[in-house]
Amino acid sequence: MWGGRFETSPDGILTRINGSIGFDRRLFAQDIAGSKAHAAMLAACGIIGAEDGVAIQQGLETIEVEIREDRFPFDETLEDIHMNIEGRLADLIGEAAGRLHTARSRNDQVATDFRLYMREAADALNGQCAAFQNTLLTLAESHTETVMPGMTHLQVAQPITFAHHLLAYVEMIARDRSRFNDARRRMNECPLGSAALAGTSYPIDRNMTAEALGFDRPCANSLDAVSDRDFVMEMLACASITAVHLSRLAEEMVLWMSPHFGFIQLSEAHTTGSSIMPQKRNPDAAELVRAKTGRIVGALNTLLVVMKALPLAYSKDMQEDKEPAFDALDSLSLCLAAMTAMTGAMTANRDAMVSAAGQAFATATDLADWLTRVAGLPFRKAHHVAGALVALAEKRNVDLSDLSLDDMCSVEPRITAEVYSVLTPEASVTSRTSYGGTAPDNVRAAISVWRRRLEEEGH
Repeated sequence: MWGGRFETSPDGILTRINGSIGFDRRLFAQDIAGSKAHAAMLAACGIIGAEDGVAIQQGLETIEVEIREDRFPFDETLEDIHMNIEGRLADLIGEAAGRLHTARSRNDQVATDFRLYMREAADALNGQCAAFQNTLLTLAESHTETVMPGMTHLQVAQPITFAHHLLAYVEMIARDRSRFNDARRRMNECPLGSAALAGTSYPIDRNMTAEALGFDRPCANSLDAVSDRDFVMEMLACASITAVHLSRLAEEMVLWMSPHFGFIQLSEAHTTGSSIMPQKRNPDAAELVRAKTGRIVGALNTLLVVMKALPLAYSKDMQEDKEPAFDALDSLSLCLAAMTAMTGAMTANRDAMVSAAGQAFATATDLADWLTRVAGLPFRKAHHVAGALVALAEKRNVDLSDLSLDDMCSVEPRITAEVYSVLTPEASVTSRTSYGGTAPDNVRAAISVWRRRLEEEGH
């Protein structure tokens, strides 16, 4: 492709380090779509003849079929997917193939291909996130009154419902979806026609190609269009945050499945055994979701480092954007599929959850609230009294509700028998009626809101 300037062929080691066909071949559909749009524009603008335009279109269609049917003769010496397709086009239609590259460069070509790919990835991941939300909602619907311990610092804090806990992840994934949507909107500008970096002297119609490829508009600056990969970095940032959310739930699944918690059971289809310990059932899928988050976050860091010191415009360093991006988005897609499957088949142990919810004086805050609301103590005083009663119960190795009224009045004379009505996990949960709280009625309403939203969005 650059033979006019060079008298010798590339060294073998250059071919190996410079070539990208081993991984960028997955961009074939985007490359062909971009080439078809470009050829149609060139013909419409009179830059190439109509006959050549038709031949190019037909040749590209033949190539797409060959690739999809695994009959395409990929050639590593042709370096990348762009030159492989153009080389095959020359085999099919002859000299007309050489006119396809008029008024474009591989710089704007690959930038266009990659934006198309990332746009499709954003849509696909958005759909997977919505499917995961639906699965979480289905599980939550069965557990609006299942009481479990809410934790801070991995210590029992206050009782909540299992459904409320699951809805926290529904909200997190909703923000993940909004980030993918935002990234998609920002990337939806077309680099095609920017050529190498300065634009082109040919009378092209960049709006035509942008519209044909579903972009909102052409990129406004040709230099920027070919020299930045912020749209990839943003997608990887979105993917990293989503992966972190999945990893947190995966970590909880690992903990909850252990006999120390015993809160859930994962299906046999999503766990493994041991080669030596016959009793084991291991949450390997959840553990791998947790681990794959590292490679997703690592891909973002890789690209940030690649781009951090590149002068404008294009440098071959930017070829290193694809492998980490492909790997990260593939990994996230797999993690979403795994989490959706595991959650859909997960069962909860209600007895273990409610038993744990009543441990470690989880209703101490309810006691303090009662002292403020009913007995009239300032909250700081109520907090101190509740703490003293916890210390007394701990000393006697009993729960708060097991202290006698005389014991309680010895610490605070204004306490009455009514206080016992707030000292059960069920009463605690029912009382949390503030907006966004864990009360079962709140949770049921939130589930209905999310069902309606997802249905309106087509999910």
